[in-house]
Amino acid sequence: MLDRFQSYIQKNNLCLKTDKILLGVSGGIDSIIMFHLFRLSGYHFAVAHCNFRLREQESDEDEEFVENLAENFNIPFFNTRFNTKAIATDEGISIQMAARDLRYEWFEEIRKSKGYEYIAIAHNSDDQIETFIINLTRGTGIKGLTGIKNKSGKIIRPLLFASRKEILDFALQNSFLYREDSSNSSKKYARNLIRHDVISLLEKINPAFRQIMVENIKRLKETEQIFTQAILEKYKIVVSNLNNTILLSIEELKKLDPVETYLHEFLKPFGFSNTQVNDIVSVFDSEPGKQFITSTHRLIKDRENLILEEISVQPGKVFYINENDIKLEHPVALCIERIEIDDYFTIEKNAVTGQFDLDKISFPLTIRKWQKGDYFMPLGMKNLKKVSDFFIDQKLSLSEKENAWILESGNKIVWIIGLRPDERFKVTSDTKSILKIHLR
Repeated sequence: MLDRFQSYIQKNNLCLKTDKILLGVSGGIDSIIMFHLFRLSGYHFAVAHCNFRLREQESDEDEEFVENLAENFNIPFFNTRFNTKAIATDEGISIQMAARDLRYEWFEEIRKSKGYEYIAIAHNSDDQIETFIINLTRGTGIKGLTGIKNKSGKIIRPLLFASRKEILDFALQNSFLYREDSSNSSKKYARNLIRHDVISLLEKINPAFRQIMVENIKRLKETEQIFTQAILEKYKIVVSNLNNTILLSIEELKKLDPVETYLHEFLKPFGFSNTQVNDIVSVFDSEPGKQFITSTHRLIKDRENLILEEISVQPGKVFYINENDIKLEHPVALCIERIEIDDYFTIEKNAVTGQFDLDKISFPLTIRKWQKGDYFMPLGMKNLKKVSDFFIDQKLSLSEKENAWILESGNKIVWIIGLRPDERFKVTSDTKSILKIHLR
């Protein structure tokens, strides 16, 4: 197992031996074996554990187990707790989705603030198969049938080479202790139902089902690469840009077969559904003027082109960030976090992250377009400055000015989002708590 682990990382260029890795460790068998494989391989790593407070005492015992494991091997340990059920209710999403979002957002915050290169997640080859079946039952394109990527941005999954049985055997052979999650046996979750019933039934039809599926997914990944390249080549022929407006040539679209599939791939990033795509194709030969709208974009059928443009926000419209919000999707995508100052805290100096003294903030915060007459005190300055003058100093184009958003607390500007924070809300030596807002 150890040799295969090291070989898989090297063959797939997941990380270097010199990289610092942050391991997501729940205490379950997969993440515990990943912990020991990284340890035995001599990597520099830390452990991050989320307590989602979903299983009461059992969740606390998981947290204690992982913390003790890290302490026993002198491994840096980070932990956090979430009121996951309440957050899921507030966001109107499932508990599983809320836990996933919270976990990955927090992992990324720790990775960046503590200087780790990658986040390692302990998915195995059985998870690949389960994801394939879940996506198949929900309806998906070829991308959804390629399973879980072994590397996606800063996320690596170094256990995808191993099955759940192989991981269990390795744990038993080495007497590695781990925690059992009682919720894994509950069939009220689709993944568990597939794991315990569907795959078992398919193995009765073909005992080699798991290995065959691993090979199928590998071939589908290779097929998707060819598919993506073909889509890109046609995209270059069909699509052009004119003054920040996307034009799709109807004449060139008509040459494609199947045109619905090509058009769906072209428009998918803008939120258009399969039904909308079929409707768009049906009006190729109709009179100009028909419109199709998503939450962010408008497509207009013109004589020779489909015209795709971003929907402008209504002038004067205001958006709010409440005290317990952890993210915002519109009008800009933001991640929001509260941080207590400790010895490890460092200021992030980049345009897409704002860090503010939480005690100086009044909720709800508002987000709005800038207006003539707006003033703020740019970070590093002692006097107020017109926002319009700041834009001139920054040499912003008309489009960039029109798309600038203001974050406001009370009647004071906190941040010209993505450009410059206000001096009055900066983090100082007296700051105890921080409001961190990251532009996604």
